Amino acid sequence: MSKEPVAVVGIGQTKHVAARRDVSLAGLVREASRRALDDAGLTWADIDAVVIGKAPDFFEGVMMPELYLADALGAVGKPMLRVHTAGSVGGSTALVAAGLIASRVHGTVLTCAFEKQSESNAMWGLSLPIPFQQPLLAGAGGFFAPHVRAYMRRSGAPDTVGSLVAYKDRRNALKNPYAHLHEHDITLEKVQSSPMLWDPIRYSETCPSSDGACAMVLTDRAGAARAPRPPAWMHGGAMRSEPTLFAGKDAVSPQAGKDCAADVYRQAGIADPRRDIDAVEMYVPFSWYEPMWLENLGFAAEGEGWKLTESGVTELDGDLPVNMSGGVLSSNPIGASGMIRFAEAALQVRGQAGEHQVAGARRALGHAYGGGSQFFSMWLVGAEPPDS
Repeated sequence: MSKEPVAVVGIGQTKHVAARRDVSLAGLVREASRRALDDAGLTWADIDAVVIGKAPDFFEGVMMPELYLADALGAVGKPMLRVHTAGSVGGSTALVAAGLIASRVHGTVLTCAFEKQSESNAMWGLSLPIPFQQPLLAGAGGFFAPHVRAYMRRSGAPDTVGSLVAYKDRRNALKNPYAHLHEHDITLEKVQSSPMLWDPIRYSETCPSSDGACAMVLTDRAGAARAPRPPAWMHGGAMRSEPTLFAGKDAVSPQAGKDCAADVYRQAGIADPRRDIDAVEMYVPFSWYEPMWLENLGFAAEGEGWKLTESGVTELDGDLPVNMSGGVLSSNPIGASGMIRFAEAALQVRGQAGEHQVAGARRALGHAYGGGSQFFSMWLVGAEPPDS
């Protein structure tokens, strides 16, 4: 029996900010979920199951929050699943929800991912004490900076590329009302003169710490027929993982990322991603990861990704727009960041991305990664059903 087609009929986000002190975790997830339900023209009663995800519980210090969030998400008496795959969890959560539809276990599923970084300290939460980690770095940036240096050495990329990405994404964020950072006075010179945090990563080339949530309503073909507006259709989705460290690991272009992308492209019938995909929402918490992932995902040959960035290909009006919403560099509620990439890809093919809409976008890729470049989740969505 073939899989049931999966449609995205509802999308909701909170306004991502440094601190949402007006709501609890329950209020935050409910806000995004209600917006997704309203977009889908549905109520809590129409939802068969709920799938939620977030980053490690110790970030906020609330263990297994799903146990008390069921009521806020209308899940009392309904199946509720929790997903966790580090920073890629938002994408993985959406894929688990999609699997419930594709396998015909449920007809309509609400999926939600979230983070309240204001009630945590993710940087030091990621800086483990001796003897669990060598005392050589602080936060995720300290972990990834050597990988960026390795990419620069391997590709010969000039040290200006990171600032070009940050400048692009922060300007894109000005067109997205939900983005955390709205830097109206941003200039390339300001990015390039910002303090160096983890050589070669500057302050303005890093993601913020955000409070926020993202939710989507996924449904089957029958549910899509009842939707008040055209849905986005899932054409392919996959997850892959690999260990943090192992002999032969390529930290610059992990094999798990390549395998994940290849699987998605196979499912979606993508022969040439550079030509066949109209827009990409890519997980870029540090600006240099745009050219690195362009290569890892097959949009550019090895060592050539930075040239796409430098030549303007990834600009909003470029040949392959990347992070039209402003990306993780402009909003980073960690647990939700991957789902935001998936949701923004869906908004593009639904033609509902507002000022950051790519004209004529018919196929868009959502991408998330997490851990030590070890967990990957991706989906490709289209404006037409996968069998049309």
